[in-house]
Amino acid sequence: MSAAEEASRRRTFAIISHPDAGKTTLTESLLLSGGAIRLAGQVAARGERRRTQSDWMKIERDRGISVASSVMTFEHAGLVFNLLDTPGHEDFSEDTYRTLTAADSAIMVLDAAKGIEPQTLKLFEVCRMRDIPILTFINKMDREAQDPFELLDEIADKLQLDTAPLYWPAASGQRFAGMLDLRADEFIVFGRGDDEAGSSERIAWTGNSVAGVMDEMVHEELSEGAEMAREILPNMDVAAYREGHMTPVIFGSALRHFGMAELLGALEEFAPGPRAQTAQVAGAEKAVEPGDKDVSGFVFKIQANMDPNHRDRVAFLRLSSGEFRRGMKLKTAAGKLLNVHNPLMFLAQDREITETAYAGDVIGVPNHGALRVGDSLSASGKVQFAGIPNFAPEYLRRARIKDPMKAKHLRKALESLAEEGVTQLFRPQIGSDMIVGAVGQLQFEVMVERVAAEYGLEVEFETAPFNVARWMSADDPKLIEAFMEKNKAATGTDLDEAPVFLAKNAWDVGYAEEKNPDIRFSATKERSV
Repeated sequence: MSAAEEASRRRTFAIISHPDAGKTTLTESLLLSGGAIRLAGQVAARGERRRTQSDWMKIERDRGISVASSVMTFEHAGLVFNLLDTPGHEDFSEDTYRTLTAADSAIMVLDAAKGIEPQTLKLFEVCRMRDIPILTFINKMDREAQDPFELLDEIADKLQLDTAPLYWPAASGQRFAGMLDLRADEFIVFGRGDDEAGSSERIAWTGNSVAGVMDEMVHEELSEGAEMAREILPNMDVAAYREGHMTPVIFGSALRHFGMAELLGALEEFAPGPRAQTAQVAGAEKAVEPGDKDVSGFVFKIQANMDPNHRDRVAFLRLSSGEFRRGMKLKTAAGKLLNVHNPLMFLAQDREITETAYAGDVIGVPNHGALRVGDSLSASGKVQFAGIPNFAPEYLRRARIKDPMKAKHLRKALESLAEEGVTQLFRPQIGSDMIVGAVGQLQFEVMVERVAAEYGLEVEFETAPFNVARWMSADDPKLIEAFMEKNKAATGTDLDEAPVFLAKNAWDVGYAEEKNPDIRFSATKERSV
């Protein structure tokens, strides 16, 4: 096959949800249904029994939450699926944002009892900003749920999306009997056994067979609901979905593996393959097509210590064009050359060497700090995609090592973790303090555990003398130099040596902006490469 034909077989999608909507369980069930794993991880289990494929860090297994994005690649029905699992907790939203830059579509998971929750809304807005089409999976139908029409109305009202249900549920909770395929007019029976594969029997909707799988009242409710849905809700329109105006809807239970085959089928049928991406090519703006000969891609994530025994650092490269082959030499837009001898494909932490990859694939590029989030790579070295921005942290804390003799080791550990792009590391001009910034408080707890587990160091995070960080820029660099000279106690640099204003509060930022109108104090930074 040509590079364009291979790319068309790719479905690269992210899963987004509010915490506890069942995202990790859905990930496991999809991998099981897709044949990528034999047994689903026991997400609801305790202690050593809790081993899900996507949550591979110790802290994730201990707490039962996802704190890092992971990539899982598997083949099913002649297609290659690249599943990007994202953290649901809002304290890790920056990692989620960056992962979504690599996705061509997304599955939005909703709890059938709760509907759209605050974090769901935030993640949806990120998808909308990036024109990522969304497929909706309404989970936990085997528990008591809201009325399906109320759930769909909420999606339409809060997200301004037309809803096109592909299936209609037969009740919920203990009465949940399955769902009606509105296009095929077949009923999919919900089994209450312990079948790990989640196989679901399909029977004709018309005839006597249906009477044996649900009581008369549920049958009547389903008949009325399905008829009303067909009359008042729009039919599935692939163009409207891909343009971001419509979301196809599937109901099911990830824990009981019900609806997984239908969800994979919808991805196969509707989800777009890799799209053309705008980039600067040899200084001119150009649409980079998946079938272009020049191999290109961008780094959207760095993960340190996936293998703690080797202190490794892996860059996650989303390929945008060409046929990548093992051993190729790729260049950054800044001219840095890398020989990619051991490109990796992932199933969460598990990985294997891959010989080839195409647009839409995510490969791991092992490196020793040579690559950073937002870097562009290409065979020609002439392609530069738009950078991935850093966001100013909500919280700043001073890092303290319990053993002062290991201060240098702590600095290296914090720098390594900051290179992942999820946390920020600032160095004030005065003193030896290291100031760590994060979007949420939970990030600091994660860092304490990771520094201990991966580096053998005990670190504490104390209240910092600063509460706000802003990146500074100006048309005349001398203005920045002069400002930093006058404000040594309130300025410093970040990991890239970019100048930063470290303020006590928002009022200080406003005052600095008023007194220095030619200096820009920004809450975002796009790293230049």
